[in-house]
Amino acid sequence: MAKRSHLTELGCIACEELSELGAGKEGWLVENPSLLAVLDTHSIALADRSTVLILGWNEDDPSSRPVKIRPSLSPAEGEISAIEWIVFDDIRVLSIGTSNGYLLIFSVGGDLIHKQMIYPGRVLRLRVRETRNGFSQDTPLEEVSVVMPGVIARFDGSDVQTLLQQWFQEVRSQLWDQKLQKRDPEDPGSLYGKLQHQLWNVSKYGSCLDAAITGIMPPPLMELQSSQRYYCAVTIGADAVLSAYRLSEDRSRSLVGTILSKVLPATFSTLASFSKMIWRSEQTSTVKTDVKPQPFAKASPLTCLKDNPRKGEKLTLSPSGKLAAITDSLGRILLLDTQALVVVRLWKGYRDAFCLFMEILVGRDTTSSTSYHEHSKSDYCLCLAIHAPRKGIVEVYLSYIVVVLNWFLPFPHLYNWFHF
Repeated sequence: MAKRSHLTELGCIACEELSELGAGKEGWLVENPSLLAVLDTHSIALADRSTVLILGWNEDDPSSRPVKIRPSLSPAEGEISAIEWIVFDDIRVLSIGTSNGYLLIFSVGGDLIHKQMIYPGRVLRLRVRETRNGFSQDTPLEEVSVVMPGVIARFDGSDVQTLLQQWFQEVRSQLWDQKLQKRDPEDPGSLYGKLQHQLWNVSKYGSCLDAAITGIMPPPLMELQSSQRYYCAVTIGADAVLSAYRLSEDRSRSLVGTILSKVLPATFSTLASFSKMIWRSEQTSTVKTDVKPQPFAKASPLTCLKDNPRKGEKLTLSPSGKLAAITDSLGRILLLDTQALVVVRLWKGYRDAFCLFMEILVGRDTTSSTSYHEHSKSDYCLCLAIHAPRKGIVEVYLSYIVVVLNWFLPFPHLYNWFHF
């Protein structure tokens, strides 16, 4: 089969700032394991261990200039280990995870919006996805999850959106500079307080290399009247190729629990602030207290797949969360039904492969211009794209597993861009 090129020029991101990330050297984009990249609609964010560079290619937008972000990270906070875009309508920010378990949120202009310690561990992955409420499928919800070795945290998108909206409103009203002057230099957190989140331990079958919350799942058989909400999480790792957990969220609080979680911390905080104000003049040095993570919620193991020496390497989740593609160390790709927790398809001979779920337009004549038609969701079909760099090809499969396209790539090293 003759090689074909399927490239569309979007714009140019070449600039002098790229030299700080190693641009200009042979293999700088492929051979640097600490270089991270995430794509947005009109921009890309590149990051190494200490610097983030945001580049836009929309020439019509005058604000698409290179933006350099250097987070002020102490040795206790670590270095940059993960990045991801967070988008809510017209609000677009960049989230950063560190090697010591901190989550930072920056505006596209480089302003720090939020900083919070999640759990002492390296942030392996940040995931932002749209979910559907189990009771109303017409109401889309956003969620932000943080993946660490053996630990996964979940932030409700509405809480994150509220914080971002408040920040942008104060920026527009020019109140942000006044708040920055009042920031306590000893407090590295947000001016709006901590974001509420749930934290689960998912290391029952060994430390995970990647994980994802696939969606809401029904409660156990004996807890049909439970007030808790349950999520399904899928993990991959070296000990178990894949494993699944039921994550519980206790939405009801007793009076005693409310007092212990709300009143007592506020009381101690008030007393500490009062004593600090009295003895500030007599203090010669300050000792920074360690930030303690919140307790784990209940995570019940559901199933696992152990097949030594096979190890899970990459986990790709479909937009709906109903399917997951998992690559392993033996060159296999597993297509997992996350609702039934059953592997429905297995590919062999795809070492170092990268997977990506996407939607394509089917059943309509896209070239016809005789009549205008507004496409609905039923006009699109879910597809799985697989890039096999050793074969130099990209294969695209429809949801019912029929090969519809087979591209030969002239440059196998382009798999890094395909992954993004």
